[in-house]
Amino acid sequence: MFPVLFLLFVVAPLVELYVLVQVAQFIGLLPALLLLVLLSLFGAWLVRREGTSALRRLRGALAVGEMPTEPLVDGGLIVLAGTLCIVPGFLSDGIGLLLLVPPVRTLVRRRLIARWSVPGVSRLGGRFRSTRVIDVEYLGDVTPRRPGRPGGPAAELDPGTDRG
Repeated sequence: MFPVLFLLFVVAPLVELYVLVQVAQFIGLLPALLLLVLLSLFGAWLVRREGTSALRRLRGALAVGEMPTEPLVDGGLIVLAGTLCIVPGFLSDGIGLLLLVPPVRTLVRRRLIARWSVPGVSRLGGRFRSTRVIDVEYLGDVTPRRPGRPGGPAAELDPGTDRG
C-alpha cells in the first residue's frame, strides 16, 4: 500500500509539474495555464453528459430487474474521470478525458468486471435472480418465559445448560 501512496502523492505531482513546465516552455506560461483551465471545463461538461447517460442506463437496468453492474462501474469510472479532470495537470486531465470516451471506458469496464467477477456467478447478478418463493408466517413473540411467571422477563438461554 505504501508504494501506491508514494506514487500517488509524490511521484505523480512531480511528473505533473515536469509536464507543466515543459508545456509552458513550449507555448508560454499563460497559454499553458489557460489550456489547463479549458481542459478542466471541457472535462466537467463531459462528466455531466456521460454521467447523465450512465444514470439513465442504471435506471433502465433497475426497471427491468437486472443487476446494474455495467452502469455502476461506468458511474464509478466517470466519477474517477471527473476527479482527474479537476486535479490540475496535463497528464491527469488526459487520463480523465480518456476515461470519458465511451469506447475507452468500455474497455476499462470490461477489464474491471472480469477482474472482480466471482467465478461461477454471472456478471449481471444471475445469483440474485430467482423464481423461488419462500412463504413465511409470523407467529409473534416466541421467546421462552420463566416458569411460574407468565408476564415476567424472558428466560436467558445458555447453550451450556440447554440439554433439550
